[in-house]
Amino acid sequence: MKMRFFALATLWCGISMFAQDYFPKNDGVKADNNNYTALTNAKIYITPTNVLDKATLLILNGKVVQAGKSVTLPKNTVSIDLDGKFIYPSFIDIYSDFGIEKPKSSSSGRRTAQYEPSREGFYWNDHIMPENNAIGVFKYDDKQAEELRKVGFGTVNTHIQDGIARGTGALIALNGKGSDADRILDDKSAQYFSLTKSVAQQQSYPSSLMGSLALLRQMYYDADWYAKGNVETKDRSLESLIANKNLVQIFEAGDKGNVLRADKIGDTFNIPYVILAGGNEFENISDIKATNASLIVPINFPKAYDVSNPFQAEFVSLKDMRFWNQAPSNPKALEDNKITFSLTLHDLKTPAEFKGKLATAIEYGLSKTKALEALTTVPAAILGKSAEIGTLQSGSQANFLITSGDIFDKGTVLYENWVQGQQHIINDKELKDIRGDYELSAGGNTYNLSISGEPAKPKSEIKEGDEKRSSNLSYDNNWMALTFHSKVGDEIYRMTGKVDPASDKLSGKLLLPNGTESTFTATKTSAFSEKEKEDKQDKKPLIQPVAYPNVGYGYANKPKQESILFKNATVWTSEDSGILESTDVLIKNGKISKIGKNLTTGGATVIDATGKHLTAGIIDEHTHIALLSVNEGGQNSSAEVKMEDVIDPEHIGIYRNLAGGVTSAQLLHGSANPIGGRSAIIKLKWGASAADMIYDNSPKFIKFALGENVKQSNWNSFSRFPQSRMGVEQMFINYFQRAKEYDLKKKSGQAYRVDEEMETLAEILNGERFISCHSYVQSEINMLMKVAEKFDFRINTFTHILEGYKVADKMKAHGVGASTFSDWWAYKYEVNHAIPYNAAIMQQQGITVALNSDDAEMSRRLNQEAAKTIKYGGMTELEAWKMVTINPAKLLHIDQKVGSIKEGKDADVVLWSHNPLSVYSKAEKTLIDGAVYFDLEKDKQQRKAIRVEKAQLINLMLKEKDKGSATQEPKKSNKEEFHCDSL
Repeated sequence: MKMRFFALATLWCGISMFAQDYFPKNDGVKADNNNYTALTNAKIYITPTNVLDKATLLILNGKVVQAGKSVTLPKNTVSIDLDGKFIYPSFIDIYSDFGIEKPKSSSSGRRTAQYEPSREGFYWNDHIMPENNAIGVFKYDDKQAEELRKVGFGTVNTHIQDGIARGTGALIALNGKGSDADRILDDKSAQYFSLTKSVAQQQSYPSSLMGSLALLRQMYYDADWYAKGNVETKDRSLESLIANKNLVQIFEAGDKGNVLRADKIGDTFNIPYVILAGGNEFENISDIKATNASLIVPINFPKAYDVSNPFQAEFVSLKDMRFWNQAPSNPKALEDNKITFSLTLHDLKTPAEFKGKLATAIEYGLSKTKALEALTTVPAAILGKSAEIGTLQSGSQANFLITSGDIFDKGTVLYENWVQGQQHIINDKELKDIRGDYELSAGGNTYNLSISGEPAKPKSEIKEGDEKRSSNLSYDNNWMALTFHSKVGDEIYRMTGKVDPASDKLSGKLLLPNGTESTFTATKTSAFSEKEKEDKQDKKPLIQPVAYPNVGYGYANKPKQESILFKNATVWTSEDSGILESTDVLIKNGKISKIGKNLTTGGATVIDATGKHLTAGIIDEHTHIALLSVNEGGQNSSAEVKMEDVIDPEHIGIYRNLAGGVTSAQLLHGSANPIGGRSAIIKLKWGASAADMIYDNSPKFIKFALGENVKQSNWNSFSRFPQSRMGVEQMFINYFQRAKEYDLKKKSGQAYRVDEEMETLAEILNGERFISCHSYVQSEINMLMKVAEKFDFRINTFTHILEGYKVADKMKAHGVGASTFSDWWAYKYEVNHAIPYNAAIMQQQGITVALNSDDAEMSRRLNQEAAKTIKYGGMTELEAWKMVTINPAKLLHIDQKVGSIKEGKDADVVLWSHNPLSVYSKAEKTLIDGAVYFDLEKDKQQRKAIRVEKAQLINLMLKEKDKGSATQEPKKSNKEEFHCDSL
């Protein structure tokens, strides 16, 4: 009777709660119900750190009135005794698409290039859609809400997960008994961004990660210009962006590197983004901590790989094996480093996975207090809703969970999830937990019965002696039904009975295989919790230490500067002093300190280099290793994009290049368009962050391109200008004229719209940025030099330049350098006239000539490429060597720092086993800034360590499979090796 009265009271409370007080009362006689509800004798988590035993929670009209140990109950109070049970605030997910239809592609079949926007009155780029509002398309789905409530969630922050600027989200209470008027807590709760293009829009730009970053920067510049009243035409997108700038700004990064990229944009425009992380932040935790950003962290930890087939196991990289092993430690790493974070269901296939994933994170060291904070108080604080949700303090919404015990314990049952004071039953809290071990007496025989699983969905196991019997158990409303075979595939026993909540015995009717009625009894011999405690005596998870970078060949510790004295080396200076025999070189404080004979150590480590050769580190003027994207081909000019934005510090090409003696490189944009992106000039510091690889006060470069690629000869694309070589020339003239006008306006002191593309081109006109131009045929080489001279600047470098030998005199007069291949020819039509004597002929004309790779494989054997010029052109050994050391340094304007062995220069040097121009020579040690980044002997040790570690991880994954855990198929995850024309 009491429960029926309570249900009726709750119904009346709901009627009063879910109707506005000014609604007319035309349907019969109505009265508001103002009964209080008190949940007594529970352990209540008012907040994660304010916990009361034997306390009372008093609620009224969907709000918490009071929570405490001494709560005075009004006369009109309905009480529910929760003796022995726990109450927690319901969970909050602030990164959801609940109630939002998945975006659908507007294209049918293969996408065609679309270079112009499709919408009028909005921003010029279709992927910028801040005018979208989730509330406009939101449809409450109680089936989906039920799945979320079952795992403890009471509130979600939902949005349209499509586009780069995605519009606003809505904060929704998962109240299945109210209306949207009650459930919608905030119809503009946050503004959302990402680095991913819309699937519903087809505009080609951006086509790369660096393009997305550039577009976001330009969007903010344009919004500032628009906000100051400088634009007459209405732009609904920018107006929305500006109107919502004071909301919480949430950015989907989805990867540790993108967290840093997003934060950098935020710092540029003074926007404190809340960032959706990727789950791999532990690999770069110091840089993540330095952002001071609040994170939203997924816990979609990967499954173990099925490595039972040794051949298939070879497909799985050590990096992927490590990530499986280490990923569950990510929340603990964030906690240990005092990084503010909330947890999200994002990327889980179903909400039902959440409890197990969270349990794994706790097993890996995440504290229960921090876990609860990450699901309640932290997300509430991020949204500025701490007074309304996330706690059970007075005045907050009555969103709470009733559980059988500690909510993070495996055996705990979630009974109810109350949202806005509305009861949602998950499991019957009156249901007795029958799990445990029993002695079963049935049909004159005795069996061992073990009941495990979830309290509401128990599983049975029956043994007769040591023999297991097939069985099936169902349990509902305190009635149990059990069947089992007396022998495998033979006689079936059927039994059913009402469970007595006060007894540890199970008993009831038994139907024997012959149809005779009898009775059964099952006496509990041990409780389920006791057995589980024994099971948990397993060792803590074996977690592999994080390496720098966290891939195969990563180092246990980041390399540090050392004082090293190389004794009796053959020193290739790449200076006028030439090659010095039996010479000492002292490395100290990251610099080349002294060069001479019989130098004293000064406490330095001595390396006997007798019979070995010491050179400056090789410099690759043109490469595409260590990049996440190489071309932004969505427009004919991409001067706004930065290769520095997309450096991949984990790319194995860095390590391989170090093994080939390369210490510096220019990472160039590809040749998808005439005006490419801004270059990155880096030192190959394996284990360092992308930011730490970039040269201090790095010279400014940009990639231009000529020829077949930029006019799209082989793309079957006919919608983007230019389509011809003469069109390429006119494009350059047009863009430089516009840049000239832009620069004049900027210098005049007039108000101007910041345009990153024009800013970059103006730097070229002002001699502040240098052009490295992809080129082949002589006509185009002449053309670009003439265009440059028309605008009073000079091309810095022609790269590839395979017909340079035809116009070497003109190049000399212009003052341009050359970076070419040693012996590439005839690999496409415009290379038909290439000859291997090209480098020597240009060098003989007084041009500074370097050899580049444009290829990950060639990049690590540039020493051998240099040797080819001795055969093709009769170069001396020293002049040949200069083509991969001091000459590229000069072309890149870093020759005051690197490129030769000279006192005072950076200690970027390589110790070779033989003459460095020999195919038999190996780089034994490669130093950058005086730190050893590659050591041949250490490499041998690493190869062995990799085999041992992979074997350990394979054994751990095999154990996972043996335990019955779900696994995933082995897969190969090789990174693409980029070239100029990679799209």
